[in-house]
Amino acid sequence: MADIVKEFDDYRSRMNERILEDNNKIIKRIFNLDTNAYMAGALDVKTKELLGLVASAVLRCDDCIRYHLETCHKIGLSREEVMEAMGIATLVGGTIVIPHLRRAYEFWDALESA
Repeated sequence: MADIVKEFDDYRSRMNERILEDNNKIIKRIFNLDTNAYMAGALDVKTKELLGLVASAVLRCDDCIRYHLETCHKIGLSREEVMEAMGIATLVGGTIVIPHLRRAYEFWDALESA
């Protein structure tokens, strides 16, 4: 099951390198803005990651959900905290979020088994 985490990480790294090779100033600034937005500020990093996770689920972006799940796992959020946030995302986004919820559970299980 941990293979899905490795596959995601490898693909994301490879394609981010490829994208940044083009030296597109706009894309580089967006990447930088994203990095800086999730640093501690008035809100702590854990809160920001949960907000990113909820927004990603409501917007139905599986790559974004995986990215935020992995970061949540790395920074020490518990399954209960993460899945409570996913519950809020499902409530806000509606039943159309349920397939993404299934994949989120699968990815979190893989993170825990790694």
